[in-house]
Amino acid sequence: MSSSTSDRVQISIDNGIAMVTLNRPEKYNGLDMPMFKAITDAARTLKKDRSVRAIILSGAGEAFCSGLDVKTVSKNPTNFLKLLFKPGRKISNLAQDVGYLWRDVPAPVIAVTHGYCFGGGFQIALGADFRFSTASCEFSIMESKWGLIPDMSLAVTLRELIPIDLAKELTMTARRFTGTEARDMGLVSRVCDDPMAEAKAFAKELAERSPDATAASKLLFNRTWSASDKEALDWETRLQKKIIGRANQRIAIARNSGEPEKTYRDRRGL
Repeated sequence: MSSSTSDRVQISIDNGIAMVTLNRPEKYNGLDMPMFKAITDAARTLKKDRSVRAIILSGAGEAFCSGLDVKTVSKNPTNFLKLLFKPGRKISNLAQDVGYLWRDVPAPVIAVTHGYCFGGGFQIALGADFRFSTASCEFSIMESKWGLIPDMSLAVTLRELIPIDLAKELTMTARRFTGTEARDMGLVSRVCDDPMAEAKAFAKELAERSPDATAASKLLFNRTWSASDKEALDWETRLQKKIIGRANQRIAIARNSGEPEKTYRDRRGL
């Protein structure tokens, strides 16, 4: 088991499952500048760790994340320039990275939400592959309340989950809705009495699969969900060529042929 801790994000890894905890509970895990940096650092660190099989992303205290800490961030007007600046050839800026970078992590990411999941917090959760929530968790695309639009990668992540008219409604009204409503709309994967327990069980199940196949599946759908038929079919072939016949695929065959003691190797690069 390994662990690392910053003032804002805690990471522990046990048997290939990484627990990432937003750690500013006294402010409902509101996003200040150190939190932006800590979240992006965590995503980049876990992206490089090929031993990680699954990631559970949660918030300490009474909320997952209440969104941008406007009062703290606005004390220095240059902070907004830092958040929106897009360096070099990067496709995302710092504000977008807190949600978008989780899509680039090859291991599947499960966000566990409770309490409040507002604004930027909701966009972080949308960057995960799965969302497990309590029924009572409150969600909101809250930016329009402050005369703004969502700008933390929601334009990419939300379109994969709901129709455009519902996306517009939730964004324009900033209305709050529960975890149960979120599930019914397709924004939450599961509503559970104990979402953390279910997330851990699911992560353990994922960790028992070939890490190459799991990572390739994530990449396949992220690259093809809105792609043309040609692009989608090309990606299928491209990724299959990278994993077929390789060590972990051979181990998968062995494990399904009476050799369960075979241990998967660390994920290969795709």
